[in-house]
Amino acid sequence: MKPGFIYIVTNKNNTALYIGVTSKLPTRILEHKKKKFKNSFTAKYNLDKLVYWESIQDIGDAIGREKQLKGGSRQKKLDLINSINPDWNDLYESILSVMDL
Repeated sequence: MKPGFIYIVTNKNNTALYIGVTSKLPTRILEHKKKKFKNSFTAKYNLDKLVYWESIQDIGDAIGREKQLKGGSRQKKLDLINSINPDWNDLYESILSVMDL
């Protein structure tokens, strides 16, 4: 079983949200920050601030959770972020200290 992560990134003004899934969270967020994929939605809208993430034991379950979150209302996404990160701080530095790259 390969673990997975779901995450939400936003821009500096917190106006757009992107929900993604990955098996290597720090690496993936760094890709967003460096705009590795120049034509992607996240690069176009400067979505590189990690405001929410979850660790899930199995990548398949993580994909299911991603679909669940994407299918929810914007308000549910905002409530989820506010429940753990009410100041909408960038959590990228904090994940570096708890995860292996």
